[in-house]
Amino acid sequence: MEPLLRLSNISKRYPGVQANDGANLVVYPGEIHALVGENGAGKSTLMKILYGLEQPDSGSIQWNGQEVRISNPREAIKLGIGMVHQEFMLVPSFTVAQNIVLGQEPTEGLLLHNDSIVDHVRDLSHQFRLEVDPQARTGDLPVGVQQRVEILKTLYRGVQLLILDEPTAVLTPQETAELFETMRRFAEQNRTIIFITHKLEEVMSISDRITVMRSGRVVGQRNTKEVTKEDVARMMVGRDVLFSVNKRPATPAENVLEIKGLSCKSAGRTVLNDVSLSVAAGEIVGIAGVQGNGQTELVEVLSGLRSFDAGTVLISKQPLAAGDPESIRRQRIAHIPENRETTGLCLSFSVADNAILTNTSKFTRNGFLINRDINEFAQKMVDEYDIKIPALDTSVDTLSGGNKQKLIVAREVATDPVLLLANQPTRGVDIGAIEFIHKRLVELRDKGLAVLLVSTDLEEILNLSDRVIVMYEGEIMGELDPESTSEEQLGLLMAGIKATGGNEYASDAQV
Repeated sequence: MEPLLRLSNISKRYPGVQANDGANLVVYPGEIHALVGENGAGKSTLMKILYGLEQPDSGSIQWNGQEVRISNPREAIKLGIGMVHQEFMLVPSFTVAQNIVLGQEPTEGLLLHNDSIVDHVRDLSHQFRLEVDPQARTGDLPVGVQQRVEILKTLYRGVQLLILDEPTAVLTPQETAELFETMRRFAEQNRTIIFITHKLEEVMSISDRITVMRSGRVVGQRNTKEVTKEDVARMMVGRDVLFSVNKRPATPAENVLEIKGLSCKSAGRTVLNDVSLSVAAGEIVGIAGVQGNGQTELVEVLSGLRSFDAGTVLISKQPLAAGDPESIRRQRIAHIPENRETTGLCLSFSVADNAILTNTSKFTRNGFLINRDINEFAQKMVDEYDIKIPALDTSVDTLSGGNKQKLIVAREVATDPVLLLANQPTRGVDIGAIEFIHKRLVELRDKGLAVLLVSTDLEEILNLSDRVIVMYEGEIMGELDPESTSEEQLGLLMAGIKATGGNEYASDAQV
């Protein structure tokens, strides 16, 4: 069979970074092709080049046997190449049909045929079993349905190859299963998918072939059925990786965090509604939920970045210093923030300077910073957490995602907290860093630290947590034992469907 796509010796350099270094990729018609690699391996850059968002410094692209130059996304779409990004490109106030045809509206003269648009979109959704109301307002739809709209946009434009960039990152397990069915139907019609993901379980279950990237190069292409998850991970990081977290049963002591009836509004909308939970010393409590269901606001309240309207929050039996991050630090609460780039680090500062951001007073005498003490402290962190850096004065913005995240974890743990707020602690980091951070969180739990873990990665939640709490639209849907809970059961609660006893569930979500 002749390849549909061949990328040959693609190189792309940004200032100080070789994103792609002679990368080669071959993709065949009708296959689901997984593109995997550590954070910063060059996957996204390679796909941006294919979709016309970036131009290569060197190399060639062959499409259906012909060499092509793709200068922009419009040219990619014209060839039959589409892309669904992690951040959806939809207008919330438009209907589904309006979003799908945006930029390619069928007209006769100056007239826009709305009825024919709706009929065409409805026929397209039936054809691919991507059921969605063409006249629904897009902003009112669940995330999984909005993703269907993005896929329908590409189908409306007649694409033969669809690039999906981390498509399951914001989906429940049920929505993920529906997406995989769509992908299989797509492939059955001899269309092709390139699937970028870091979730190796998904790679093994849905893909036909796998391409592995490391340091801008392709280090292997394999048929999925001929390799194991462990084989793929080894190609990604160059060593064996432990996927399961070894931990003994927790031995919780007294409650460190106690929340009762917590409610909070933002811009007139209720974002937390009557939330009650506790976290004891020596346990990890996981908060599961689709992004945007109150988890961020809960962590913001506990870290002093947001005030609340009702309820009580106690830290070690004392009221939380609400809305006062500095006082909350004195209450021994540490915070691994959701976005390391914007709220976790000062990117223009050095590694050493970032290491003391939360505790500068300890390294100050008579108003001056003591560089020798700072460097000793930072070097200890670097050694203990295996942070890969050229030197302590290296600017943090040059570090990989995994090394940035390990620096934040090291800094927060060094404050000797009683409660650690770990918000998406491994988002966007490589497998090796994930393994390290997971191991460290369990070690901290075993030493008596209370950990509140917020993650959209259900495997992470179930592996690390001693108890799991599920949030939906700012409310707690239920508490589960991770030892006896499947991702599917968790997914139902994440979709707003409460357990009513036995195996029956009742929905709080509006359909």
